[in-house]
Amino acid sequence: MDNNLSFVRTEMLQGQTPPLGERGAVRWMRTNLFATPLDSALTLLAILLLAWFLPGMINWLFVNAVWSGPDRSVCSTVAQGGIQPEGWSGACWAYVNANFNQFMYGPYPLDQHWRVNLVAIIFVLLLVPLLVPKAPYKVLNAIVFFFIFPIVAFILLVGGWFGLPYVETSSWGGLLVTLTLSFVGISVSLPFGIVLALGRRSKMPVIKMLCVIFIETIRGIPLITVLFMASYMLPLFLPPGVSFDRFLRALIGVALFASAYMAEVVRGGLQAIPKGQYEGADSLGLGYWQKTGLIVLPQALKLVIPGIVNTFIGLFKDTSLVTVISMFDLLGTVKQHFSDANWISPQTPISGLIFAGFVFWIFCFGMSRYSIFMENRLDTGHKR
Repeated sequence: MDNNLSFVRTEMLQGQTPPLGERGAVRWMRTNLFATPLDSALTLLAILLLAWFLPGMINWLFVNAVWSGPDRSVCSTVAQGGIQPEGWSGACWAYVNANFNQFMYGPYPLDQHWRVNLVAIIFVLLLVPLLVPKAPYKVLNAIVFFFIFPIVAFILLVGGWFGLPYVETSSWGGLLVTLTLSFVGISVSLPFGIVLALGRRSKMPVIKMLCVIFIETIRGIPLITVLFMASYMLPLFLPPGVSFDRFLRALIGVALFASAYMAEVVRGGLQAIPKGQYEGADSLGLGYWQKTGLIVLPQALKLVIPGIVNTFIGLFKDTSLVTVISMFDLLGTVKQHFSDANWISPQTPISGLIFAGFVFWIFCFGMSRYSIFMENRLDTGHKR
C-alpha cells in the first residue's frame, strides 16, 4: 500500500476578500436600493422628494431660526429693526429656550429643581446597568430599581420629610409628569398584565371570569374615560372625608388601563408556546408555578417583545391625555404656553409642538431600538 500522502494539503488556504461588487457601499446599494427596476425607480423618486423637501425644512429649522430673545418680537415678521426681507420665516426656538424649565418641570418650585434632577440621575444610574446584559448583580439592581427607588423618588419629589419642603402634585408638570406616569404605568402593567393573562387561561372558572371581565371592560373604553372616572367620579363613591391625591388616581387609572392591553399581548405569547413544552415540564414533575416561571413564561415573553414594547410606547404617548383632568404633561405644558402674551406669534405653536414631538420621539425611538437589540440577542430559535 502506497503511504505517500504528499497530495494531502497540510496548510489551510488563506481567506480571500470578496470582489468589490460584493462588499461595502456598492453591495449595500445594489441589495437595498437598486435590486430591481422598481426599487431603482422608487429610490430615485425618494431622492427627488428629499431634494425638494429637505432644503426648506433645514432652512426653517436651523438657518432662519431664532435661537434667543426676550419676547415674540424676535420671532415676528415685523421685528424691532423693521420689516424682515420677503420670505423670511423660521422656527422660534427662543420661545422654547425661554420656557424650557417650564416644559421640563412645570410649576415645580424653581429652588427645588435639584430634587427632580437628583431623581433623574438616580433613575439613569439604576436603569443603565439593568439594560446592559452583562452587567453584574442584576437581581440586586432590579430590587433597588423597582422597590427602593420609587420610595426614594416619592420622598424627594413630594417632600415633607427630612427637612424637604412639601410640594403638592398639582405643582408638577411638563416632562416630570410624563416620565412619572410612564414609569409607574410600565412598572405596574407588565407584572399585572402577566397575572391577568395567566388568570384568563386559568382552569378555575371564577378567576378566569374575573380576569375576562376586567380585561374586556377596560379594553372597551377609552383612556380618557378611565382618567375622567378616576379623577371626578371615583371620589363620589368613597366614604365621606375619604379622598386621595388626584395624581395618584391618574397613576392608578393609567396603570390599570395599560395592564389590560398588556394581558392580551402576554396571552398571545402563552398561546404560541407548543403543547410539547407543557407536556415536557409535566413529565419532569414540575408544579404549575415552576412550569410557568421556568419553562413557559420565558419563552412566551421572548416571543412577544415587540408587542410589549409597542404597548409601552403607546402608554408613553397616551400620558398626554391627562390634560382632560387638568394635569399638564410635556405636551400639555407646551400648549398651555401658547397663550402667553409675550410669545404669541405664528411660529410659536409650531416650534413648541416640534420640540415636544422631538422629545417624545427620542424616548420612543430609544425603546424601539432596545427592543430590536433584545430580540436579536434572544433569537436562539433560528440561527442564521
